[in-house]
Amino acid sequence: MPEKETSNIIYTVKDRCKVCYTCVRECPAKAIKIEGGQAEIIPGRCIACGNCIRVCSRDAKMFVFSIDKVKKLLSGDQPVAAIVAPSISGEFTDIKSHQNFVGMVKALGFSYVNEVAFGAELIASKYKDMLQAGPNRPLISTSCPAIVSYVEKHHPQIIDSLIQVVSPMVATAKVLKEKYGNDLRIVFIGPCIAKKVEAAEKQFDGLIDEVISFVELRRMFAEKGVKAEDVEPIDFDPPVAGKGAIFPISGGMLQTVDLDEDFVKGDIVVAEGRHDIIEVLREFEEGYLDAKMFDLLCCNGCINGPGMSNTSKFFFKRKSISNFAKRRFDKIDIENWQNNLSTYLKLDLSRNFEADDQRFPTLPDEKEIRKVLQKIGKNEPADELNCGACGYDTCYEHAISIIQGLAETEMCLPHTIEQLHEYIRELDVSNNKLASTQAALKQSEKLANMGQMAAGIAHEVNNPLGVVIMYSHILLDEMDPESPFYTDLKMIVEQADRCKNIVGGLLNFARKTKVVIDQVNIKKLIDNGLKAFVLPKNIDLDVRINAQNPVIECDQSQMVQVFANLFKNAVDAMPMGGELTVKVDDKEGEDAFYIRIQDTGTGISKQNMDKMFEPFFTTKEKGQGTGLGLPIIYGIVKMHRGTMKVDSNADPKAGPTGTTFYLTLPRKAENINRHTEDVSEKDVNTIK
Repeated sequence: MPEKETSNIIYTVKDRCKVCYTCVRECPAKAIKIEGGQAEIIPGRCIACGNCIRVCSRDAKMFVFSIDKVKKLLSGDQPVAAIVAPSISGEFTDIKSHQNFVGMVKALGFSYVNEVAFGAELIASKYKDMLQAGPNRPLISTSCPAIVSYVEKHHPQIIDSLIQVVSPMVATAKVLKEKYGNDLRIVFIGPCIAKKVEAAEKQFDGLIDEVISFVELRRMFAEKGVKAEDVEPIDFDPPVAGKGAIFPISGGMLQTVDLDEDFVKGDIVVAEGRHDIIEVLREFEEGYLDAKMFDLLCCNGCINGPGMSNTSKFFFKRKSISNFAKRRFDKIDIENWQNNLSTYLKLDLSRNFEADDQRFPTLPDEKEIRKVLQKIGKNEPADELNCGACGYDTCYEHAISIIQGLAETEMCLPHTIEQLHEYIRELDVSNNKLASTQAALKQSEKLANMGQMAAGIAHEVNNPLGVVIMYSHILLDEMDPESPFYTDLKMIVEQADRCKNIVGGLLNFARKTKVVIDQVNIKKLIDNGLKAFVLPKNIDLDVRINAQNPVIECDQSQMVQVFANLFKNAVDAMPMGGELTVKVDDKEGEDAFYIRIQDTGTGISKQNMDKMFEPFFTTKEKGQGTGLGLPIIYGIVKMHRGTMKVDSNADPKAGPTGTTFYLTLPRKAENINRHTEDVSEKDVNTIK
């Protein structure tokens, strides 16, 4: 038998699909794969049960309507019969009586309206005969086409247990063909989407022309304006049904043929719904269940099929069907009904089945499964939450489905949430780095503006200041030390010299300096920086050079100024003594030196960290510093394409106080501009 193609029956509306995996979870055949963030149906594996349609809250899963084809049949010259599933009383609870319903259907143009419940009675009688004959193997009922397809595709090794009897729909079609002839066109109306696939099977060719759902029938009523109060009430056309109306609910088949409880006790297993049928067929296949018959329905009774428009009040619908069946049986002509059963039971109601194995040949290798589990964060068995959010019952099944191409790793919700948290953490780090870089750029702009201002001030003040200094020194040399004006003049000279130092610092800060590159041992730079001042006895010095190759290309005099300034600041921060640590490292494969200058001094407060590179800002007492040292050395480091970072703690409660400067200097001067370089360039690195 050729593969039952369902791709033209059920389809996905991609714009509506939000990939909630509900359809994956509810599909008993696992015939839905997630590909590119979309839930796609796998036609070969699909059994057309319609569970995916029923559970999708977004209406992203739909089935093809056959309304236009039915209208075409009705407009033809041949008579058309509507055979209606016994679940009508659960669907059309809004219509006063079944006679009004029949009148509405005939108002659409149907010549006959018959009950599939009569065909259900024929099938149930066949089942009863088989049971009473004592079958030599367990039997599986075949009234549900989705169950038949599920066995053929996913449990082909137990296909011989399928009862070789047609479904009630096909049985009813055979009855009408026998009664009215082969020219009769037949349309099945019911809650089942799988009937569309069953009717198209080659072995039933010529029996059923079209299949529509109750949803489609209601639309046809609406389009033509057919209302119950406007039609003439008419009863179903013969042969009429008796207890067959109870067939669509759980155990209905048994009640249809009055099987005694003592007879069926322990001999028949009744199951319905996705979970139960999967478990029953699995246990039956593995040999754990021993019964004469398995009465299975894919939905929770046909009254809950995907073609029902009335999807609420399950037990109310169930009660409506029971009441309808009782009323029908109380009013029928029993003798005529039994004669009809005897007559049509002589029809050939047999059918055949062929395996359409859609199982995967073999399970993936255990190592491969474990590898996928680790990929979705399941490194240990304890990590396998089996939450079912992915649509699979266990993480293990999800991993297998990933290997088989049915699922994606992103379907694991806990893993995706953990990844999201990691992305947020990384984004937070990036955001902090960006904020630091923006602060550094602002600092660079400040330095640029201050440099321009300093250059203007220095040049304007320098010339008149030189005259003042020269003549004040001449006057001081000529002044008698005993003169009462000598002390005042000496103060003028000292303050003029101080002004000279400030202007000199301004010029150094603002000057565009030419970098003179030499090859020098970095230890020599540090030693010369330490010689620039007197190291107090209460300061312990620890210098460690761990570089494999200590040679660096730089401007020697400028770099000595950098180290001297940093060392002097560290010593000034430890008036009561402490430890000054200088450490130089290089990393294999990286052409740079990493320098750490650390003191155990008073530290820099948080409010001063953002100001420390601003010109003229200093925490030293008056006369002990101009506040130009750090801005100048910062510019020198940047001219050498290096970076400077600072960590400091001034709060003893937060831990040991002190300040650490981190310098990174390139070993080679290849990327250094050997001409003029502005210390305020925009490509500064982060200053913490």
